[in-house]
Parts: sequence; structure tokens; C-alpha cells
Amino acid sequence: MNRAEILIEALPYIKRFAGKTFVIKYGGSVMENEELKKKFIEDVALMKLVGINIVIVHGGGKRINAMLDKVDLEVKFEQGQRVTDEHVVEIVEMVLSGQINKDLSNCLSAHGIHAVGLSGKDSGLLKAEKKYVETEDGKKYDLGFVGQIKEVNKALLKDLIETGYVPIISPVAGGYEGETYNVNADYVAGAVSGALQAEKFILLSDIKGLYKDINDEDSFVSRININQIKQYISEGIISGGMIPKMQCCMDAVEKGAKEVAIIDGRVAHSLLIEIFTDAGIGTMVTK
Repeated sequence: MNRAEILIEALPYIKRFAGKTFVIKYGGSVMENEELKKKFIEDVALMKLVGINIVIVHGGGKRINAMLDKVDLEVKFEQGQRVTDEHVVEIVEMVLSGQINKDLSNCLSAHGIHAVGLSGKDSGLLKAEKKYVETEDGKKYDLGFVGQIKEVNKALLKDLIETGYVPIISPVAGGYEGETYNVNADYVAGAVSGALQAEKFILLSDIKGLYKDINDEDSFVSRININQIKQYISEGIISGGMIPKMQCCMDAVEKGAKEVAIIDGRVAHSLLIEIFTDAGIGTMVTK
């Protein structure tokens, strides 16, 4: 009976989301834990089989660092961020567009899902320009081949979606002069979800969602809008590494995504719990 009730609870959500497009940012601990990865693949396969269109954008920072250590490549940092020179960007592209991208595509294909791995450089899928780090005193620091997204080839993605494919996107973008840029995967996923006007943009994270005070479980924020986010940032409630994540969420919603959910990827089957249950498990961001 419990299993039957779970299925009945999911029914209205299956009806609501059939034919809609979800963009999922895949990263964090779920990528490094084989059991969590297996459950993520199962969740995506089930979502696709009940009629939800899926686009996946993946990161891979830990694996890039591991490969850089393996080849003994010295990496410089500016303002706490890695400088991606011409040698580093080759490793970045190899790991992201090669190892991680094709492995994920292969795993989904094993479930009978038509998945296709894409670099942002394929058919001009992602166009970027150089990104600089700017400090509070106005100084700009060059991070090398680190980019920010300026254009998304949504026609390509829509063609793939309409023919039943699950696009899996590596956050490597092409520049306007033939450059290769490494782009933060959160921002790529946000840009893609905005361009596609996705029904949902889901960020898999290593945290339950947004807290007013990370040390106080009762301060968890289950729902927030753009104006509240701006207020929390100005008041210092949202700070540190959560600022760019929330800015990415705001950008996605402002560009056309219906809503954004930040969920804990460390929870088994977190995607299914978030999408097909009344309670959900993460922080919802709306306009």
C-alpha cells in the first residue's frame, strides 16, 4: 500500500511535467560516489521514460585537479581562482568533454535512453568571451581561458530534444576568435535553462539548499524569490560561495526558466523526491 500511495502521489506531477523541459546541473559528490551516480542515472532514465525532456550540464572540478596533479602541471591562482592557461585548458577539455561527458552518455544509453554528449564547441552550442575577476577596489585579474557565456545555440538543443535525445553538455565553450574557454558549469546550466525557458532548472549540490545560518537547521529556506535573494546578499545573509550559486539561479529565472531548485545530490534519488512528491527536499527559487 505504501508503494501504491507513492505512485499515486507522483501521478499529478507526471501529468504536469510530461513534455516539459528540465535542465539538470550534475556535479559535486554525486559524481564521485558510484552508488549515488547509479541512482542519479536511474532517476534521469525514469524521468525521461515518463515523458520529461532532460538536458544535463555537468561539471568536473575534482577530476580536473586530479589530472593536473597526475601530469604534474603547476597551476597559478588569482584571487583564489585557478588560472587556466593554454596547457591547463587542454587538460580541462580532455577531462570534461572526453572522460566525464562520454561516460555519462554511455551510462544513460545503457538504460535505453538516447543520450548524446556535446562539448559547448559543437555546432557553436556555447559562445563565450573572456571573464575577468574584479575586486572591490576595481582591479581586474586575468584568469586566462576562463569564459562567461554570451550565446546558447538553442535551435540545436531543441532539435535534439524533439527527436528524443538527452543532450549532455560539457561546460567548454568556443570564443569568437576560435579560443577555447572553461566556463563554470553552474553558469552554463543557468544560461541553457534560460535559453530553453525550462520548466525547471535543478542544481545538484553538496548542501540541502539555502540556509540563513548554515549552523542552524531551523533557518533552512524552502522557497525564495529574486527580490529576497538580493536583500539577503546585501544584508550578508547569503555570502561566500553561495553568492555565485544564487546569482546563477536569479539569472536563469530572469532569462526565462520557470523555477529553480537547489537540492542535495548526496541524498539517494533526490531528483525523484524533489520532482514527484508533495514536499520536495530543496530550496525553490522563483521570480
